[in-house]
Amino acid sequence: MTTEKPLRVVVAGLGNMGRSHALAYHNNPGFEIAALVNRSDVALPEGMEGYGIQRSFEGAIRELKPDVASINTYSDSHADYAVMALEAGCHVFLEKPLATTVADAERVVAAAKANGRKLVIGYILRHHPSWMRLIGEARALGGPYVFRMNLNQQSSAHKWDTHKQLMKTTSPIVDCGVHYLDVMCQITDADPVEVRGMGLRMTDEIDPAMYNYGHLQVLFADGSVGWYEAGWGPMMSETAFFVKDVISPKGSVSIVVNEATTKSDDVDSHTKTSMIRVHRADLGADGNFVHADEDLSMKDEPGHQGLCDREQAFVLKAIREDIDLTRHMADAVKSLRVCLAADESVRTGLAVKL
Repeated sequence: MTTEKPLRVVVAGLGNMGRSHALAYHNNPGFEIAALVNRSDVALPEGMEGYGIQRSFEGAIRELKPDVASINTYSDSHADYAVMALEAGCHVFLEKPLATTVADAERVVAAAKANGRKLVIGYILRHHPSWMRLIGEARALGGPYVFRMNLNQQSSAHKWDTHKQLMKTTSPIVDCGVHYLDVMCQITDADPVEVRGMGLRMTDEIDPAMYNYGHLQVLFADGSVGWYEAGWGPMMSETAFFVKDVISPKGSVSIVVNEATTKSDDVDSHTKTSMIRVHRADLGADGNFVHADEDLSMKDEPGHQGLCDREQAFVLKAIREDIDLTRHMADAVKSLRVCLAADESVRTGLAVKL
């Protein structure tokens, strides 16, 4: 048992991710929730009904002077909220994407460094044992790589309402794409050098300048190439909505899910792996494969809440053990830069050199 005082945290934004993070703080004895902040009243997770909900993030930071600010609001407020909290002396957990522009992302990182505070960005897959295994298996094969990844979501009712709200500021290939570009970058260790994007607005329910389907292609300095696809809305297909495939000259590593029993708008399915399949390309003298495919069961992997618990445990560890987050912050800016370049390419029709 630790004798250190719990870190007081203000949690801003109580959507799907914000409520899960709030529950993680509530259940972790290393944290004490000082305040919850949201623009409206929302149902809280079981066991948290006694917390009140404030309206002003700035007021909560100023009056309560917490140790940690957890920012889970819509992405257009991320940079200003984070800089405000960092300059007030708070450590910050900031949901992805880090910001809506590269300049704002760099401004947040600069504020963390200038104020000597920890900044942890919500790259939840970095805390997922199955995704860590996928990255390790892919790196063991060696590059250059082909990355084939998507996360399409057939959404309706309140989930479609959430997607429409997100698209007021951020396109699908930016909002979700930062996760998978981060995975690609971790596997290659090579810099992305060029991005191409295309997109289509398939509904009149979103702004004329926004699109709810996007596809990006990225080229890396080591010769690796990859694509990522993301579409949101009631028109999206449930066929091949979850593709996570890494191919190298020596074989491939893939996440295998049962699409017959998995729904694309289920938040647990966005991180769930079910099974990792490792394929080796070696051929024998007879021309047949030397190795049978190896299926690695991930049946005991944590669910969505378990991952949020792990993520916030890392925040606590980073603060108490003074972990150097320089690479963590730089990687977050890098993956965001790629996705924003893809968004630029969608809008201009031109490839973007990085």
